[in-house]
Amino acid sequence: MHAFFSQFGTIRRLRIARNKKTGKSKHFGFIEFNDPEVAEVVADAMHGYLLFEHILQVHLIPPEHVHLKLWRGFNCRYKPLDWVEGECKRQNKVRTLEECKKLMEKILKHDQKRRKRIEAASIEYECPEIVGYVMPAPKKIEFDED
Repeated sequence: MHAFFSQFGTIRRLRIARNKKTGKSKHFGFIEFNDPEVAEVVADAMHGYLLFEHILQVHLIPPEHVHLKLWRGFNCRYKPLDWVEGECKRQNKVRTLEECKKLMEKILKHDQKRRKRIEAASIEYECPEIVGYVMPAPKKIEFDED
């Protein structure tokens, strides 16, 4: 985009909106030129132009309508995060005994709510017991060494 629009004049700032999770373009962006006259020429010439299989909608925004945080982070390159790796680390982290107990209490509380909803709906169903109800020693426990 920078290379294409720089044929009209010097670009001061360019910001393209991207999806935070995937990094793909949201198909809108903002360009600020050094000269306001160049911006008017670009708005007139490029409105309705087909670029990268998308029809451009170019509008000139007066400086008083520009949001203060519009140009925050405009020069940062997008660096995609590996969401799967982050979730794997979160799920497989080493937990202390207290964290395991807290997690089990949360699961049991959710199970009790589910059982009450089933009873309230007058459904005859015997829920199986939670396997971890009797607190076995977790596979990964971190002990404090004193």
